[in-house]
Amino acid sequence: MKKFLLHTCCAPCSIAIIDELKDKYDLFVFFFNPNIHPEDEYLKRKAEVIKVCEEWGIPMIDMDYEPKIWEGAIAGFEEESEGGARCSACITLRLRKTAEYASQNGFDLFATSLTSGRNKKAEVIHPIGLELAKEYGVEFLNTAWKTGGRQEKGMEMVAKRGLYRQKYCGCKHSKKI
Repeated sequence: MKKFLLHTCCAPCSIAIIDELKDKYDLFVFFFNPNIHPEDEYLKRKAEVIKVCEEWGIPMIDMDYEPKIWEGAIAGFEEESEGGARCSACITLRLRKTAEYASQNGFDLFATSLTSGRNKKAEVIHPIGLELAKEYGVEFLNTAWKTGGRQEKGMEMVAKRGLYRQKYCGCKHSKKI
């Protein structure tokens, strides 16, 4: 069974994906989200991902909360609109860390739950993932997770479990919308 690393931004975006992949791969969830603001929001989201992983016995790799790394990655793009260059820089930071970890730890492939987010576009995320896959020598699964009823299934699963569903993407700039 192939070893798969799924970058996860939050439980609502990832629950249906985890459910779909957990029996097909040796699945690990990767939580690296230094963009989430404030820290108590970060901790809420992480706690919900932990609940989902524990329910299904999925190992979770919890990276440190380091907002200064994110601030450096998006420097100069603070005033960009949601979905613009700031988001691309943020996505690149998180997927680079995922690809690097996958490469260094014997994973066969990686992906991200970001494409299931209501404000995130697969056509922006997939080229970043595919480029990093080449750079790190690990396959990137470029699936548009919003499609095929997955988004609706995820919403049902979140509601059934009473999981916390955030109202903004994560960073302090997206919170202003």
